[in-house]
Formats: sequence, structure tokens, C-alpha cells
Amino acid sequence: MSWLLLVVAGLLEVGWSLGLKWSDGFSRPLPTLFTIVALVASMGLLGLAAKQLPIGTAYGVWVGIGALGAAIGGIVIFGEPASAGRLFFLGLLLVSIVGLKVTSG
Repeated sequence: MSWLLLVVAGLLEVGWSLGLKWSDGFSRPLPTLFTIVALVASMGLLGLAAKQLPIGTAYGVWVGIGALGAAIGGIVIFGEPASAGRLFFLGLLLVSIVGLKVTSG
């Protein structure tokens, strides 16, 4: 259950990080509200997951899911560059997330 909470927390981190862009410096009310709600929910679920999982693993996976998702979201939604180097390192980030899960014991 802790891993499920952690994955949802990571997906919510993707949501709030992309929401930061959509909120346009917190000047747009609905995207700002979405960002704040997703941020609070993401941190809350991370806290619950960390009750059972090692904090280094939980935090690393949470940040990794958020960074990977935000980068992919930036490419897909906002038209950010998708160079071969950037995609290679995003792949390494995915391998790192899976590695933390596999080696967490």
C-alpha cells in the first residue's frame, strides 16, 4: 500500500509542477488552486508512504517520478525541447526510480 501511495504522490507532484507553469506566477486562480491542492495532497501522501518506507527511498522515488513526469509533460504539453541527450538522461532517471524500488528490500 505504501508504494501505491508513493506513486500517487509522485503523480500529484507532476500535476503541481506543471500547474506552476499553468498558473503563470500564481496569477490565474484555477490553475493556482489546482497547484496548491495537488502540492498539499502530494506531500501528505509522501508523508504517509514514508511511515513504512525508508525516507531516502521514498523521497528519491517521489522526486524522480515528479522530475520525470514534469520533463515529459513539458515536452508534450508545452513544446519544450526533446533532444536525444535529454531523452537519454530521462531514461536514466526512470532506471534509477525502478532501481530504488527493486533494491528497497
